[in-house]
Amino acid sequence: MTRGFNPNGVATSTVMLAALACAGAASAHVTVQPAEAPADSYAQLTFTVPHGCNGSATRALRVKLPDGILSAKPQMKPGWQVEIKTRKLDVAVAGPHGKSVSEVVDEVDWRGGPLPDNLYDTFGLVVRLPDKIGQTLHFPAVQECEQGVERWIEIPSATQSVDKLRAPAPAVRLKAKTP
Repeated sequence: MTRGFNPNGVATSTVMLAALACAGAASAHVTVQPAEAPADSYAQLTFTVPHGCNGSATRALRVKLPDGILSAKPQMKPGWQVEIKTRKLDVAVAGPHGKSVSEVVDEVDWRGGPLPDNLYDTFGLVVRLPDKIGQTLHFPAVQECEQGVERWIEIPSATQSVDKLRAPAPAVRLKAKTP
């Protein structure tokens, strides 16, 4: 491969560095993928823990499920224990497969590891998403480390941008199903 002179090289390099800096800042917190998923469907959500707490290894990740999720099943991870905390609904509702649902998963707690600060890992959940096209579901997450805790629990107000939050909760926006 021949390398040639690129008169726009400085500008290109500057743009690439700026993009990487923004990507680093945006990915510095616990995130969830996909960022969008079809309403009224099952989705496999993947929560990514990109680092520890100020250099300290991660020992636990707790994720609170939003209202409207009637079915949730966490991924088992070798070296981690999973605790599922449930809550009773005030009134039973119709759930998936025609079953009545009176109790739902409220929080999933993975404990173990440790996950060193210089490595990342993912934690999975399969959930049934509510039929609320356009709604954003927030999944507040608490990351516990050997020394310290990070709380990714901030939810933007209707007039606030998520970019203005220091510790945003992971979020999934519900979209229409594609035909």
